[in-house]
Amino acid sequence: MKRYIQYEPFNIYLFDTSVWEHPVHKHSYFEIIFIRSGRGLHVINDNTVLYTAGDVFLLGPEDYHYFDIQEHTTFCYIRFTEVYIKDQDVQKVPDWMRTIEFILNSPYQCEGTIVTDAEEKEHLDLLLSVLLYEYNNREESSYELIMHSIMKGMLGILARNMVRQKLIDKKKTKSSRLIEDIMLYISQHIYEPDALRMERLVEKFNFSHSYLSIFFKKQTGEPLQQYILKYKLKMIESRLQSGDRSISETAYEFGFTDGSHLNKLFKKYYGVAPGAFRKHSDKC
Repeated sequence: MKRYIQYEPFNIYLFDTSVWEHPVHKHSYFEIIFIRSGRGLHVINDNTVLYTAGDVFLLGPEDYHYFDIQEHTTFCYIRFTEVYIKDQDVQKVPDWMRTIEFILNSPYQCEGTIVTDAEEKEHLDLLLSVLLYEYNNREESSYELIMHSIMKGMLGILARNMVRQKLIDKKKTKSSRLIEDIMLYISQHIYEPDALRMERLVEKFNFSHSYLSIFFKKQTGEPLQQYILKYKLKMIESRLQSGDRSISETAYEFGFTDGSHLNKLFKKYYGVAPGAFRKHSDKC
């Protein structure tokens, strides 16, 4: 398996893409991955999880992963070595060293984002914005002090949420695990209309038609078929904005009978036809 090597103790890599071009790989460093926009699947150590804007992942040197991008995604990678976070300047701060040891020695998550709380995500995003500014203006005075302080804050927030996540995982019910499995299955098969027919879902999850429908709505507040349709339309929205396929091709890709069928449903949810939506997106 390919291993990416980094010799410098710290760097930041910000990029966006619709196609993941890297093979499954490990690293010689730690990395915090921020999803700034987009959605898709993240395969970590052979476990597949959903990702969407605001999610945060922490990977250690022996973790291996890749992304299956389903909607154009902006990634921000903070990559650092063990030398960086064990810097001599912080050795005398016991609480900080306990945080570092926890991060270094914790088994890394395979069940999704470390941070789920919206307010915590907002705090991290604000810190990340300042960190990016300082990193891109490294000729300014005091940038190292500012960046180091921000990294301490971010790692502290991540450690706090990792502890919370462990407690939540212990309390996670069978129902919550099942709804996550259903939503993950839908995401993995969003391009396969036959796989998302109710008959197939009933067969896959071994429930009756009525029970599965009632269960999904009770857990999510939204009917199952409406969730699938809105998921498809969100993906189609991304397709229209990229402009690389015709509307009829997009309709066929997502299992609509024809362009007029897609046109009717898209207009119902977005207030405009797909063609008009694409024209407006091109002007923006």
